[in-house]
Amino acid sequence: MQVYEKERQLQREVAATVEGRLPDVEVLAAELSGPERLTVYIDHPAGVDHALCAQVTDVLRSYLDHYTLDVSSPGLERPLRTPRHFAEVIGRRAAIRTSGEIAGRKRFRGEVVAADEREVTLATGGERVDIPYDAIARGNLIDEG
Repeated sequence: MQVYEKERQLQREVAATVEGRLPDVEVLAAELSGPERLTVYIDHPAGVDHALCAQVTDVLRSYLDHYTLDVSSPGLERPLRTPRHFAEVIGRRAAIRTSGEIAGRKRFRGEVVAADEREVTLATGGERVDIPYDAIARGNLIDEG
C-alpha cells in the first residue's frame, strides 16, 4: 500500500474515532512522517491548545501500539484535503502534491480559484489546473505572512 493510500485510510479511521468521541473537534489530516510516526492535525471552533491535543491523544491511545503519535493545531500552512477545506480558501495560495501525474506534474503551487465537489482549480503560472480530490496526496495553504 502506498503512503498516501495508508494516510487516507488512517484519516478516515482517526476522524471517525476522534469526531465520534469529541464532536466539536475536526480531524483535518493524518500524515505519516515515517513508517512509525503519525501526525494528526486537528481544529476546533474555540482553537487548539495543549489540553485539547492531550484529549485527542488519549482518544487515539490504541494507535500508540504502532505509531509515535503527534497531535497538532493546523498552523499557518493548514492542511487542505476536502472540498470544504479548499472552498474556504478560495483566493489564497496552496501547495498540492498528487499521487499521480496531472498535466505531466505531481506538484502544484498557485491560487485556489475554484472548488466544487469533485475537484479544486489552481491558477498556476498563467494556467489553470483542475485537480481531482481523489488524486491529492497532500495539500496545504502557503503561508503568505
